[in-house]
Amino acid sequence: MDLIKNKASGANENEGKRPAHEQVYQTLRSQIMYGELVPGQPVTIQGLTDSLGVGMTPVREAIRRLISDGALVFQGNRRVSVPLLSNADVEQMIFARISIESELSRRATATVTPEDIDHLERLDQRLDQTIVDGDVSGYLRLNHQFHETLYAHADAPILNDLAERLWLRFGPSLRVVCGRFGTHSLPDRHKDIISALRAGDAEKVAKATAQDIEQGMELMSDALTDA
Repeated sequence: MDLIKNKASGANENEGKRPAHEQVYQTLRSQIMYGELVPGQPVTIQGLTDSLGVGMTPVREAIRRLISDGALVFQGNRRVSVPLLSNADVEQMIFARISIESELSRRATATVTPEDIDHLERLDQRLDQTIVDGDVSGYLRLNHQFHETLYAHADAPILNDLAERLWLRFGPSLRVVCGRFGTHSLPDRHKDIISALRAGDAEKVAKATAQDIEQGMELMSDALTDA
C-alpha cells in the first residue's frame, strides 16, 4: 500500500506538500482510529515501512507521536501495538468522554446554523445506510465524522484535542464491537442530537450526546467482558 495512493481519496492539493512524517502519522492515525490495526496485534516498524512505502525515519517519528497520543504502545524489539483496553479503561473513558464531549456539544449549540444542522442530518442519513448495509468501515468513519463535525462548532480546541485523543484510544475496540455484535446493535442518538440542535436546547443536546456515548461504550465493556 503506497502512502500517497492511500491518502489520495479525498485529499486536497496541499496534501502532497506535507512532510513525510506527517503523512505517515495521519495515515497510521486513521488506521488506528477506524480499527484497521487490531488491538493487541504487534506490528513491526519494518512492516509499517514496507506497507506504507516510505522510509524508516518518518515511520519512527509517526510512531513516537502516536505513542505520546496513547494510540500505540512500544513492545520492544522494534514492535508496537494498539493497546488492549480493560474494563477499568472503558470506565474511565466513559467518564472522560461524557464530560468533554457533552460540553463540546453544549457549546456547539450556540454557534451552529440551520445549514450546519442540515449537513449533520445528511451525515446521519449516510450513517443509517451503513448500519442497514452492515458496512462496519463506513459506520466507523461516518460516526466519527458526525461527532467531529459537531464538535468543530464548539470553538474549543483544547477540549477538541482531548476528545480526539480519546477516540484514538477506543476506536480500534469499537471495531471489535462492530465485528462481534454487528452494526444493527449499535446505538444511535444522533437524531435526538439533531432535534435538540434545531430547538436550540443546549442541555438536551448535551444529554443526547452523553446517552450516545454511554450506550456505545457499555457495549464495548460487554464485549471486553465476554472476550
